[in-house]
Amino acid sequence: MNKLFKLLLLSIVCCSNLALAHSDIDKNKDSLKVSFVDDPVVANFDSVLLANYSYTEELFSEDLFSDLLEIPEFSDSIYDLRIKALDAKTPIDLVYNPFVKQYINVYTKQRRTQMSRMMGLAEYYFPMFEEVLDQFDLPLELKYLAIVESALNPRAKSWAGATGLWQFMYNTGKEYDLKVSSYVDERMDPYRATVAACRYFQGSYNIYGDWSLVLASYNSGRGNVNKAIRRSGGHKNYWRIRRFLPKETRSYVPAFIAVCYAMNYAPEHRISIAKPRMSHYQVDTIEVKYQIDFEYLAASLDMSVTELEFLNPSYKINVIPNIKGRKYYLSLPIGKMGVFVANEKEVYAHFMQLAEQKQKEYPKYTEHNERVVHRVQSGDYLGKIAVRYGCSVSKIRKWNNLKNDNIRVGQKLILYVRPDYV
Repeated sequence: MNKLFKLLLLSIVCCSNLALAHSDIDKNKDSLKVSFVDDPVVANFDSVLLANYSYTEELFSEDLFSDLLEIPEFSDSIYDLRIKALDAKTPIDLVYNPFVKQYINVYTKQRRTQMSRMMGLAEYYFPMFEEVLDQFDLPLELKYLAIVESALNPRAKSWAGATGLWQFMYNTGKEYDLKVSSYVDERMDPYRATVAACRYFQGSYNIYGDWSLVLASYNSGRGNVNKAIRRSGGHKNYWRIRRFLPKETRSYVPAFIAVCYAMNYAPEHRISIAKPRMSHYQVDTIEVKYQIDFEYLAASLDMSVTELEFLNPSYKINVIPNIKGRKYYLSLPIGKMGVFVANEKEVYAHFMQLAEQKQKEYPKYTEHNERVVHRVQSGDYLGKIAVRYGCSVSKIRKWNNLKNDNIRVGQKLILYVRPDYV
């Protein structure tokens, strides 16, 4: 009987342990779901590419087969030597470590075709970047940061609202004189945004005196870098304060170093350049005297709307406005610019005639918060509407005297929306 009792007890214990083991597995499963999330830098790289894939597809003259080629493998010592060679040419601290290697693999193995296109777009944008960086006496290697930020998509927009090649938030853009209206978003103007980014770099370097901290502050803000410095005991070295920085910023500098590497050693990794159909030097700019839209310009100049969007990304609704006291410019390939200048009066006159005939209505020009009426659709809820219009749920409730978050289909909500969300 005693023996039987012991066997029964042992059985109960074993079952209990098994149940606990299953419970732990379940817990681990839950923790895995939390732990294995997409890398924030890579996720951003993918999102800005996908958002503009069809936009860029038309701009390249050839298909690439980088993904079909055998991918070379290199030892850590080779990577280290190559990055040391790059480091010797720049005041920015470039180092090789496992964090950097992770992103080298992303850009040279996992995203080879995307890198081909980035290299092609770099041939268009980098001459201008270098010119502005040189004017500010800044390291030319900072041009690679735009790849990390936007994958060189001038119309890139993050989930948080950061916009353009250099991913300026609305308020930061205003701080650096980037104007946003219902027609124009200067954060998407390649030249103006580059000037603003250089002003930021210069200001941050004056504070930190370290380029890695400048990069970190560009991603997470100076406040987060300052907090990380304090929490580290006063260290002013990125790798010493890295663990105190936000998660994305911990990945940001390694990703930048990896992009520097990938852009300079692409041939060694058998990554070819997707040549764009036009270069920076084949484009000219002219001041526009009257309002005109891209659809008409494309038809008049025998161009595609896509080409006009690429050359003039700051015009949000593909219309160049005519606002008193403001100057707006049109960029065209040199050959098309000749046609436009030779027929400028006729182009404007014909457009205005067509616009009158079609009775096409254009939205009101605004630079300030605009009153918008949103009619609630099926599937809408206050959080979703708040994200759509760049405001908070509490403000929507306040503007509409709502006692709670309950809304109904067909209900009209009054919102006051920034021009970049109109």
